[in-house]
Amino acid sequence: MFRHTICRLTPLIPIVLENTPQGSRSYDIYSRLLNSRIITLTGPVTDHLASLITSQLLYLESVDPASPITLYINSPGGSVTAGLAIFDSMRYVVPPVKTIALGQACSMGSLLLAGGEPGGRYALKNSRIMVHQPSGGAQGMASDIQIQAKEILKLRGMLNGLYVETCGQTLEEVEKTLDRDTFMSPEEALEWGVIDHIVERREEIEVEEK
Repeated sequence: MFRHTICRLTPLIPIVLENTPQGSRSYDIYSRLLNSRIITLTGPVTDHLASLITSQLLYLESVDPASPITLYINSPGGSVTAGLAIFDSMRYVVPPVKTIALGQACSMGSLLLAGGEPGGRYALKNSRIMVHQPSGGAQGMASDIQIQAKEILKLRGMLNGLYVETCGQTLEEVEKTLDRDTFMSPEEALEWGVIDHIVERREEIEVEEK
């Protein structure tokens, strides 16, 4: 008889060591970044990720309600309701939340990027931004499918309104652009109002803020 062992692989999380007068301290990289008021949103937007992001926002607000928070976004999008939980939390907390796109900010990721503090929304030089309308996969009885279809239409109207508010576009332009997948370069996202600045180096952000 052979006994099979199943190994569950876990992502490697770097550890940072710091020497202080009180001795050496170790942090996982995300905790260290959190100390610098940096939050990373990476991967699909899910309920679990929304819980992590909102918890970090609330924690940083309790530590220092005056200093800004920086949210780095590299996401293909995901759950609309989970994304709206993050979006609302960004506005709910007192500290301004700056957003920076790297890699991609697609679908709900693009709305979170646009929802950053006005004047504090950035995209790195080679990032990609994509906007579109929400999609659904309703199943079940015809009456249930009809109810879900109405909800998707309500969500689409809500999201369109948020893009109008954050990007400064007309409702007609938003509806036209979001009707299909619309991919944007940082330059196009800047022109459309998703971001305020395109940066290549950190010093450029510091100059913009002065």
